[in-house]
Amino acid sequence: MEGLLEVILGLVLGGILMYLLFSLFRKKQSKALTVKQSTVLLDKIRSVCKLVSVEGDFAEIYHYENTKEGFMNLMSSKKKALIIVKAKAQIGYDLKKLKLKADNDKKRIILNHFPEPEVLSIEPDLQFYDMKNGLFNSFSPDDLTNLNQEAKDHIRQKIPDSGLMDTARKEAIQAVLLVEKIVETIGWTLDYSALEITNTDLQFLKEQNTT
Repeated sequence: MEGLLEVILGLVLGGILMYLLFSLFRKKQSKALTVKQSTVLLDKIRSVCKLVSVEGDFAEIYHYENTKEGFMNLMSSKKKALIIVKAKAQIGYDLKKLKLKADNDKKRIILNHFPEPEVLSIEPDLQFYDMKNGLFNSFSPDDLTNLNQEAKDHIRQKIPDSGLMDTARKEAIQAVLLVEKIVETIGWTLDYSALEITNTDLQFLKEQNTT
């Protein structure tokens, strides 16, 4: 009889031990999966890289002149051109500059910092008019390359007064929504309470979350 009790007791204790070991293994496995999820999610958000918020079209008239001295500075030769610069500027956000932190226990991504809008690209289209070469100072392929860069710099200087940056800042909330949608794809939540969001934008966020 005592032998039977010992066998039963051994089976019960063995079953409890197996259950505890299984629970511990499952808990570690679940934690490892959660950590992996957060790592993949953060990489997924950063892989979006750059998000275009607004675009602006520019048209400028650019007068180009270049004078070259020759023959011991006794003669000069001038080349000049009238250039119509048409350009498209894209303003947006580099999402690699987001400051994100994962809270694995609560399955949430904490957004601590959202970057300022920046110029993502400028695509100039140059049209040359009244192009005149000098006697020993003519346009070269390098000149055209340099003019293309000068046109980009010229348009870049015009952007701050164009209002594009202010428009992009107002639409930053759309970028936050994009990040939130990415986070929700694996059942996590986005905590953006650290950001300074106006009441209007906060109301917009609530309306978007209920649709």
